[in-house]
Amino acid sequence: SPAMLAKALSEDIPGTFNMVTVDGDTSTNDMVALMSNGMAGNAEIASEGADYAAFREALHTLTVWLSRQIAGDGEGATKLLDCVVTGAKTLRDARIAAKAVVGSALLKAAMFGADANWGRVLCAVGYSGADADITKVGVSFKSAAGEVTVCENGAGVDFSEELAARVLGEKEIYILVSLGDGEAEAEAWGCDLTYEYVKINGDYRT
Repeated sequence: SPAMLAKALSEDIPGTFNMVTVDGDTSTNDMVALMSNGMAGNAEIASEGADYAAFREALHTLTVWLSRQIAGDGEGATKLLDCVVTGAKTLRDARIAAKAVVGSALLKAAMFGADANWGRVLCAVGYSGADADITKVGVSFKSAAGEVTVCENGAGVDFSEELAARVLGEKEIYILVSLGDGEAEAEAWGCDLTYEYVKINGDYRT
């Protein structure tokens, strides 16, 4: 039903489309629409229950996929950044920390240059407004090439620069941030900041 469709979408958006950022700006035409035409011939979902739960799960799978596609297709992007924050005190803390990390211009530039700069991750967490104790934060970078831990308890640790370069040379990079303060977690998606981004927007004409 229209009411249940609206409910499903509004409950899903905070953890999916609203966790995407390319450059921090929101266009006046950025939007999401969800429509149902009944062509599947299923019984109408008019209340919560097993069918609604199944629909919500399927919808979430789709919106996460779309969120990743949007981030990875950002202007001038060469890499998809996927930040997973765990151990937060609240869901809000996890979400604002994750989005701050993938939205950091300094971090995005570091990812473009395959630089395992964990300080820029901590910086973003610090200014995000999330309730977090920096002395408990851990940071790892992960991709198809492997995983490298670069920070534990808010301080740098010895790691292989060669492995880090391989990990960050991939097209999809996970930035794993552990806050060590609770059980909440969240995920945000962004992209690297490249020369092409500046060229695209520098050449733009209204």
